[in-house]
Amino acid sequence: MKTERKERTGLGRQPEASLYEQAQAGCLESLNELMERHEPLVLYAVKRQNLGDIPYEEAVQAGRLGLWQAILNYKPGRGHRFSTYAYPAIVHQVWAAVKAHCVANKKAHAIREWVIFFRHWETGLVETHMQAEVRASLDAMVKKLPERLRTVIVAYYGLAGERAQYQWEIGAQMGVTYQRISQLKEAALVRLRHPAHSQELRSLLRRHSQQEYEWAEEIAQGWLRCRGKRHG
Repeated sequence: MKTERKERTGLGRQPEASLYEQAQAGCLESLNELMERHEPLVLYAVKRQNLGDIPYEEAVQAGRLGLWQAILNYKPGRGHRFSTYAYPAIVHQVWAAVKAHCVANKKAHAIREWVIFFRHWETGLVETHMQAEVRASLDAMVKKLPERLRTVIVAYYGLAGERAQYQWEIGAQMGVTYQRISQLKEAALVRLRHPAHSQELRSLLRRHSQQEYEWAEEIAQGWLRCRGKRHG
């Protein structure tokens, strides 16, 4: 079917630059052809994000919106590869969808955890050339966690390349309750936020202001108080 459509319209033989011009001029067939060609870029971008509780297909749809916007605004003559131009637009839309999903499900606290732990859309996306440094710094931090805490964090944030898991799923695998997984996750994040552990990652993400450290300390003290009550 795809081949037949290309043969009928001739789109499959056209240079991609002309397809952008036609799509931006209102040609729906050219737009659909470009959306189809670059669908793998959307799937790649979504796979690399921490989606939390948002359904995968919802994140993909958000990524497609970013791709659509990139197609309509891309200027081939400026010398940028389309994938380099479109990737940040796709990721931006995915993270906007994650944020909206968290707020809608009253999980805004999860957003703040990701700000400290990984990245944040409001401070600007991590430049492509820095992504490897960010991931290497993050992996080094996580490897220093005690095994049980590391297992929870890797599963909850999908750091092994698989989808992020719900706390009840992790609890079922580890033979403990949902509440216990929540406690272990909080303990791991308190350790990861500590300036002695997170300074390099914070610097890469530009999250190393005094205000950020004070907030992390406030959260840590709150966690310690709750822990004291549980063991009181």
